[in-house]
Amino acid sequence: MERAELAGWLRLSLTPGIGNAAARKLLAAFGLPAAVFVQPVGVLAQVTSDARAAALCEPPPALDALVDQTWQWLDGTDDTGAARRIVTLGDPGYPAALLEMADPPLLLYTLGAPAFDLTQLGRSLGVVGSRNPTPQGASNARAFARALGEAQIVVVSGLALGIDGAAHEGALDAAGDAPKLATVALVGTGLDRVYPARHRDLARRIVRRGMLISEFPLGTPPLTQNFPKRNRLIAGLSQGTLVVEAALQSGSLITARLAAEQGKDVFAIPGSIHAPQSRGCHALIRQGAKLVESVHDILEELRLPNTLNFAASDARPAAAAGLFDPQNPLLDALGHDPVSLDALSARTGWSAGDLQAQLLELELDGHVARLPGGLFQRSASA
Repeated sequence: MERAELAGWLRLSLTPGIGNAAARKLLAAFGLPAAVFVQPVGVLAQVTSDARAAALCEPPPALDALVDQTWQWLDGTDDTGAARRIVTLGDPGYPAALLEMADPPLLLYTLGAPAFDLTQLGRSLGVVGSRNPTPQGASNARAFARALGEAQIVVVSGLALGIDGAAHEGALDAAGDAPKLATVALVGTGLDRVYPARHRDLARRIVRRGMLISEFPLGTPPLTQNFPKRNRLIAGLSQGTLVVEAALQSGSLITARLAAEQGKDVFAIPGSIHAPQSRGCHALIRQGAKLVESVHDILEELRLPNTLNFAASDARPAAAAGLFDPQNPLLDALGHDPVSLDALSARTGWSAGDLQAQLLELELDGHVARLPGGLFQRSASA
């Protein structure tokens, strides 16, 4: 892309009042952005409103600075060796799946391994959920994502804390050192920053085995209104969406709704009736989402071949398949829901001191998680 062409696309995207729909009308009428900006205001007004036509005749004040910043970013490198690209609407490398959406972005900024591009997405599944998952939920997300990766499915998520991060981690676990596109992260900021900051290392690992993608200009901070927009791209790029855990009011349910509106499959993992993080999944299941207990349920629904290395009769992914001694009486007393020390004492008849000692041992071994409010819960491996 030449600098003048980049400037035209950025000017179109920055012009006040020109959203994706209005921009597509202009492009359909006149061709590339450069052709839009040489039209008389009266001609532009025949395609869009008078106010928008007038705005198109005045370059946005921040345009020159953004062109300089973006051009330098495209020409820059870092120690990850990631390729920096901008894919425009109509470019041969623009993902066909997004063209089926009601409002595909004008520009996609991408950061990833040089060998990867958006045409290589192929089989993909969105994996989303709570930013504050239960230990079981985070473990499920990572295990399902790893199994999806082993089945040669690209995991698409949003780099958020909680389920998103666990899903990216699981996909990277499956990829190992293999030179393949493992996971894609759609972000709600410019690609010159990482949000949340604690996922900086995860983002660096993703660009080595996947891609970061944004529709937002460089310098865009983490604005609340941008994340629902980001969610539509997760749904749009994926063949279906898996919700691992979600509260009733959450961005994950927005992603699931958008996927359903696009005619794509929605999957949900059931959870404890006592956990707020399960209520969104249960609501989706009541609305027709497919209840899943294993990755095989997803593969069957999407009519994808089973290439996994564990039997189809296995109820859960291998990493969550009950690898701890099932005869442990304290684990039996814990069950699978969060439970208090008092409740455990009533169930077992053991003193608080004895319970604390055994729970600490199980916690150090990774079989029990300590939750806020003095609660305990079995992990996925117990």
